[in-house]
Amino acid sequence: MRRALVVEDDAHNAMLFRKLLEKRCGCTVTVTESVQEILDACRTGDVALVIMDVSLNNSRWQDRPISGVEICRMLKQDPATAGIPVVLATAHAMRGDAEALLAESGADDYVAKPIIDHEQFVAGIRARLPEAA
Repeated sequence: MRRALVVEDDAHNAMLFRKLLEKRCGCTVTVTESVQEILDACRTGDVALVIMDVSLNNSRWQDRPISGVEICRMLKQDPATAGIPVVLATAHAMRGDAEALLAESGADDYVAKPIIDHEQFVAGIRARLPEAA
């Protein structure tokens, strides 16, 4: 089964992502805001996809707050994790936000929250997931 990480600080959004990924995309899902847990999980090689909130209230790295953009950059700069698709999920949905956030983070895709069109979200995620073994 494919494993997805959801990095999200809002319980409602985390639950929605978990349900969509498990029921519609066939993933096992881990929800975390721990940077070390994210890095460790991705380095194991069994993470197929990361959904990354941009603004994280509880994530810290080296004793300082860290954003989803910074975590994404860390993943994309590490050869062991660079190939894992990262989809930014954010309420920052003004014109130009997607392009700016993708350029700054190195993420593979962007979705605006709240997720209103579940079918479109699921189709986009399925396109990013490797084929199930």
